[in-house]
Amino acid sequence: MFDSLPQQAQDGFQWAWDDYQPYFDNLLNRPLTTETLEHWLADWTRLAEFTREVGTRLYIATTVNTADEDSKQLFFSFLENVSENIDEASDRLARKLLESGLQPHNFEIPLRDMKADVELFREENLPLHTTLSKLGNRYQEITGAQTVQWEGEEKTLTQMKVMLLDGDREKREQVWRAVYSRQMQDREQLNDLWKDMLQIRLKVAENAGKSSFRDYQWMAFGRHDYTPQDDQRFLQSISEVVVPAMLRRAEKRKAALGLDTLRPWDMDIDPTGTEPLKPFDNVQTMIDTTANIFAQIDPELSSYYNIMKDNNLLDLDNRKGKAPGGYCTSLPQAKQSFIFMNSVGVHDNIQTLLHEAGHAFHNFEAQKLPYAQQRGYPTEFAEVASMSMELLAAPYFETENGGFYDEVGAARARIEHLDGIIRFFPYMAVVDAFQHQVYENPQAAMNPDNCDAWWEELWDQFMPGVNWAGIEDIKRTGWHRKLHIFLIPFYYIEYGL
Repeated sequence: MFDSLPQQAQDGFQWAWDDYQPYFDNLLNRPLTTETLEHWLADWTRLAEFTREVGTRLYIATTVNTADEDSKQLFFSFLENVSENIDEASDRLARKLLESGLQPHNFEIPLRDMKADVELFREENLPLHTTLSKLGNRYQEITGAQTVQWEGEEKTLTQMKVMLLDGDREKREQVWRAVYSRQMQDREQLNDLWKDMLQIRLKVAENAGKSSFRDYQWMAFGRHDYTPQDDQRFLQSISEVVVPAMLRRAEKRKAALGLDTLRPWDMDIDPTGTEPLKPFDNVQTMIDTTANIFAQIDPELSSYYNIMKDNNLLDLDNRKGKAPGGYCTSLPQAKQSFIFMNSVGVHDNIQTLLHEAGHAFHNFEAQKLPYAQQRGYPTEFAEVASMSMELLAAPYFETENGGFYDEVGAARARIEHLDGIIRFFPYMAVVDAFQHQVYENPQAAMNPDNCDAWWEELWDQFMPGVNWAGIEDIKRTGWHRKLHIFLIPFYYIEYGL
């Protein structure tokens, strides 16, 4: 019967649960023995690939246009009427495999993770997960709708931030204040959303028999090889080693700019006063030039990128109503990947595309494994391919390699990136330490004022060297602007690892 599964999940495709159920029932009712194992796993893989791709395509549609009510309702209907049933049936299939005692080849990690998932699974948590997904969609709606009027034009905040590279300090300050003043207008909405999300997460952990949401999420992320205490030692090392290095860089920046004190709008400009890098004028040029870079790095990686390029799987431009940030997701049935980001013509966009392409290449390679259950990985490995690709591509930025810059521009781009890594480690520490603070003190975290105070304290510890006088309210609400805190709690140390 598995031959009757559609060969391709299309955008907007959706079935009712009654259409999926017979396939799950078939697997649940089939005998599982040494002789039937490979065929059973192959059919489970086909079903998992199809159902995941349907859900993924519906999700993508909600991010490319957060104002599209039809796409949102399709996605919500899938979550409520299909996805919850799929999760429950998948739990039963995992239990069937575990109880069989069979040990498929190369399944040590998948079986370990299945055991953890089965231990965490509670049917009463299914509607709670659905609600959290809906609230996450609301976060993206709020932030995706943020625009400002600038010189008679409506601009997204991402478009505005390009002007933070301008050499005119007064203009930078005006831009910075316009951006963050607009974000502060949604402060109460985001506080209310936060309290709703936090309360549900605490209930999820309680239902699963965990003493804290941190314990729950640690197991859900497959973190079997390091503890929260190991994590916190890592953060302490950053405080002791990287923060002083960042401060030395800040002093050099201040001296180069001829300033007595650095303000937040001084942190993105080139300290030498050189005009900002302008690698491309339009998204298509970025796509094509990045293709040249991948062709220099490796022919197989290049072929993966060209699959996405040729199949319209790169949604890279910034526009009103588009969800913030960037991501890569796998389309497992099509054996392809999709990249989403918000490009405005600055070098950081190139780094983002390289980063997400690293994820995509990881997905392409993982699809070569025979069974869907083998293609997952513990989160500590999740950012290895992406962060590595940012560095692996750096030698090919010159135009002689088909890249974006002359020799001087390419050197500047590499220096900016390495300098950004030094600044990123402490920022990562703030985000990660903040989440430990929240989930170690969840009742206090229900009061967003406490969250503001924790974020400010951590910011002052890990991100010194910048003067925030008179704009402390923007500093202390920085946690509102990190979507991982709202959408993927405890996912951030991976970038540092």
